[in-house]
Amino acid sequence: MNKLKSIRWFALLFLIMTGCSTGKGNTLDPDQEIVKGEVVTAYVTTATRSSEFVPKEISFSDRVDNMSPFTITLVSGKKHQTMDGFGTAITGSSAFNLLKMSPSDRNAFLKRTFSESDGMGQSYVRIAIGCSDFSLSEYTCCDQKGIEHFALQEEELKYIIPVLKEILAINPQLKIMGTPWTPPTWMKVNNLKDLKPFESWTSGQLNPAYYQDYATYFVKWIKAMEEHGIPIYSVTPQNEPLNRGNSASMYMGWEEQNAFIKNALGPKFKQEGINTKIYLYDHNYDYDNHKEETKDQMQYPLHIYADAQTATFVAGAAYHNYGGDKSELLTIHNANPDKELIFTETSIGEWNDGRNFEKRLIEDMEEVALGTVNNWCKAVIVWNLMLDSEKGPFRPGGCNSCFGAVDIDKATYKTIICNSHYYIIGHLSSVVKPGAVRIGTSGYTDKELVYSAFRNADNSYAFIVLNKSSIPKKINLYDGEKSFVHEVPAKAVVSYRWLTNK
Repeated sequence: MNKLKSIRWFALLFLIMTGCSTGKGNTLDPDQEIVKGEVVTAYVTTATRSSEFVPKEISFSDRVDNMSPFTITLVSGKKHQTMDGFGTAITGSSAFNLLKMSPSDRNAFLKRTFSESDGMGQSYVRIAIGCSDFSLSEYTCCDQKGIEHFALQEEELKYIIPVLKEILAINPQLKIMGTPWTPPTWMKVNNLKDLKPFESWTSGQLNPAYYQDYATYFVKWIKAMEEHGIPIYSVTPQNEPLNRGNSASMYMGWEEQNAFIKNALGPKFKQEGINTKIYLYDHNYDYDNHKEETKDQMQYPLHIYADAQTATFVAGAAYHNYGGDKSELLTIHNANPDKELIFTETSIGEWNDGRNFEKRLIEDMEEVALGTVNNWCKAVIVWNLMLDSEKGPFRPGGCNSCFGAVDIDKATYKTIICNSHYYIIGHLSSVVKPGAVRIGTSGYTDKELVYSAFRNADNSYAFIVLNKSSIPKKINLYDGEKSFVHEVPAKAVVSYRWLTNK
């Protein structure tokens, strides 16, 4: 219990010291009595911002109460997926903004975000292999024709790697995913019939003649990052493979991705002794089926899983939510329950009223955080960790209307506004640790409450609940041994963690 209490109080210290500028409630309630002994740690965020990740301590009930009509019972024997972690994308833009901060301010923010003992404990980040639409320039790691010319570029060496090293110093267990937005342009062709050179950052397809070179590109990138002390846990072969229109992009239908993994990437990883996980797809729930070109791409991962040889090389599939419904995750899981699911990108911006905190906290918690986890995702990663107050830096052709999980004042690089995505990830990562297992629940349900339960590897329980209602909702949580009552505020998210003796 001492370890858990020290985590709580270090977390409280940093929340007070480095709270977001709009926060009204990053302190304990002034009339709250601190209960000594065994307690539940809780974090509360309200849609009105009256509380922003406020830590609380809740006493267990004097007598076990598992008969209350509001009782939710945790069923640890009903096990679902094992969790890998939660986090954000460290894009070139995010790294640039972070390095504009003073070292002390940056360290405080990164501790608040990534530290297991002093903060939220975010544990998974996504980075680009080469440029993305939130990079500082257009580039890959091999722009000169010939794979022998591979080398990490300025953006990795000057921005991404230094930031990742700072984060790894804070959280050495951090998982890192790499994703390319485009291969080197000399590897592209206009289509697979004409096979004409297509020297463009946008669209095109991968020339089958360069499958082996491109697989070597992945291997070289992973090894180069590892030489700098950056271990790569997972990759996807292509960001949004059905989207030709991004500022850096390439079309890669399931047939192409299957052939590339089966004949090049998978065997190359095996040959080189690389254990980095490969996840398929990395695009929307609806497979962009509003486009004629993608009508035959529905349920993209299932086509590749059907190839037994390719399936041996892949861990699972990755999804975004810019189109379609999260129920697709359950469909894919039920078809191949032995394969993993992860959620790798979503953004807030002008198109979805991204600065309306009340709307976004509720919707993003329901659809992204709890919605993906309750449909078998073992990781949840949102887009840019940090953009500036002018939504950048961004490149022409990329998103010029996106907000970050947090936004920093470009004038001073000091004042930070924390948006919904920062908190939805924090509510997961603060109580659900890598290696936790999602477990079942029974008892009280309410259409206005969305929740999920977990058992961590240290035998602590975690429970996250969203109250969508405009009135508070009382719940009684019972773990089979102990129980406690808490009133979840109106339009609020609460995360709980407590130790069990079982």
